Amino acid sequence: MTIRTGIPSDEAQAIATMTLAFSTDPMARWSLPDAATFLAAFPLLTKAFGGSSFFGGTSFIADEYAGVAMWLPPGVGPDEESLVRILEENAPDAIKGDMPKIFEQMEKFHPTEPHWYLPLIGVDPAHQGAGVGAALMTEALKVIDRDHAIAYLESSNPRNISLYERHGFEVMGEIQSGSSPTIHPMLRKAR
Repeated sequence: MTIRTGIPSDEAQAIATMTLAFSTDPMARWSLPDAATFLAAFPLLTKAFGGSSFFGGTSFIADEYAGVAMWLPPGVGPDEESLVRILEENAPDAIKGDMPKIFEQMEKFHPTEPHWYLPLIGVDPAHQGAGVGAALMTEALKVIDRDHAIAYLESSNPRNISLYERHGFEVMGEIQSGSSPTIHPMLRKAR
């Protein structure tokens, strides 16, 4: 399997892969439970959350877009204004009060020192279980380790925690509000 750095022309196909990958993600579907709304809004969320990785050379793509990891380097963050707007426009009214509480908790766990942030990693369901996620993590962590930097992510799917732990991440706590699924913030120390 080949992992390469993404470029701007990869963005649309990579976001399509990410949308497939997150179609059963507990947090994504809690936020966007209606299928049509999910399919329309999730690509916008993906672009707001990690789309800048395609322009900064910090996205990683597996063969034939089987999987994608969208990393943000130190000093670069998601487009929070767009994230909030997209969720406000598309999430069910019953959970809109919980969304700001989740974002506040996420902010408390984010490292204050310079760090690499993984807002999104996903594998097309047709390729899950074949080591694509591990290959994406390995390749990105080579870059991060060359910088001797810390890495941070929030796991929205408990099935993925063991993958992250195998790559040196440790669970820092839990993020949850109202009826939301639990998100696990995870940190990997500098190497």
